[in-house]
Amino acid sequence: MEDKLYITTPIFYVNDKPHIGHAYTSIAADAMARWGRLRGWETFFLTGTDEHGTKVARSAEAAGKPVDEFVDGIAETFKSLKDTLDLSWDKFIRTSDKKEHWPGAQALWRKLEESGDIYEGEYKGLYCVGCEAFIKEKDLVNGLCPDHKKEPELIEEKNLFFRLSKYAPEIKKAIESGELDIQPESRRNEILALIDGGLEDVSFSRPKEKLSWGIPVPGHEDQTMYVWCDALTNYISAVGYGRNEKEFKKWWPADIHVLGKDILRFHAAIWPGMLLSAGLPLPKHIFVHGFITSEGNKMSKSIGNVIDPVELVEKYGSDVLRYYLLREIPSNEDGDFSIKRFEERYNSDLANGLGNFASRVSTLGENRDFTGFEVDGEIVEEVNKTVKEAAESANKFRLHETVARVWALIQYGDGYVNEHKPWENKDEQIIFNLVFLLHSIANLVKPIVPKASAKIESAIELEDGKIVSVKKVENLFPRLEK
Repeated sequence: MEDKLYITTPIFYVNDKPHIGHAYTSIAADAMARWGRLRGWETFFLTGTDEHGTKVARSAEAAGKPVDEFVDGIAETFKSLKDTLDLSWDKFIRTSDKKEHWPGAQALWRKLEESGDIYEGEYKGLYCVGCEAFIKEKDLVNGLCPDHKKEPELIEEKNLFFRLSKYAPEIKKAIESGELDIQPESRRNEILALIDGGLEDVSFSRPKEKLSWGIPVPGHEDQTMYVWCDALTNYISAVGYGRNEKEFKKWWPADIHVLGKDILRFHAAIWPGMLLSAGLPLPKHIFVHGFITSEGNKMSKSIGNVIDPVELVEKYGSDVLRYYLLREIPSNEDGDFSIKRFEERYNSDLANGLGNFASRVSTLGENRDFTGFEVDGEIVEEVNKTVKEAAESANKFRLHETVARVWALIQYGDGYVNEHKPWENKDEQIIFNLVFLLHSIANLVKPIVPKASAKIESAIELEDGKIVSVKKVENLFPRLEK
């Protein structure tokens, strides 16, 4: 990850509106993209929507809407997360986009066919519409899909297949050597075990009569592309594959794919196999996060514990949700959302932490001229140490640790205030040190709480990169009273 950073979220399925899991994935990727920009890397951040398939067609039918109108509406709710969650993505790709996406998907299909890796075969298997995937009988629980609690459909049809089994040794070698880095290690081990168990060829198309809502297979007009070549190709079609070779070469391979653990197999087995077949470089890193439970329970509409990120932002603000998810949810494990814990974090870390520090320091520094002041070495050393440690955590995709390290600098600042008591001695050097520290903290929290960061930065006046004055910072996070 030098000089450029190409980072992606998975493209989100448009059968329903966004939930807290979508918010976490988007915010985690956004924080990493913002850290990349802070480091001076040219950054491209991609997100989007996966809009084809049986489930979408049936959801549109149930809603009584034409399928294209239905997907337009749901896609817009995901697009609007940019403002709601304060995301900084550069492009929003839609798989129904015939101009931006379809040429890349069809170009990749032709490459796989040229490699001799597409063949015709008959398929009989159990298909779960909810998963948009064929599942094995041994994975059923009491005859039902373990995720969707529904009996899969028995499907027997003639499809086109992708020869994934051919690439199992190469995929394994790439993962073991670190060419394809999968984090955390538990997910790396999981995919290696899957490969050791044997990768089977995958069904790559469905008859048009069964699945008309999708991309036609080039040269096989009676077949529609199945999800693999359609959806996974978004990562290359969005940056020009099949239509702009110069742009594609600039950005590919992706530096980081951010995704949830439920779609690991697709991204760490099928996707690398497709890229190897097409003679394309593999992505450099796959960062796999866990699931979010609600008050210790799996989220479910029937239980009524599904968390709406939009409602949380309307009540508390986007910075608060961003902070909680990045700080409280372990990047490498499952995490829990609790409104009690959410409000505790708000008061302790944001109101009493960043907000209080910004208020104290800017009040002390208001109406003072800091022209010509130089910061003490102790402060510079502490800031540099924080930058180094935060970067190390971010490079390991341990975002919760990165946030904790930055907040430790705020605690250091509070301790510095209490030790030196500048409200008593009015020592301008001490006050300048604190304003410098506040400015450094505003820069470091930009990927985490961008709105608060911007408010702090707007209060600090610079000339030729040097701090000359500071205005009172507004109350960033008013305390929540019980």
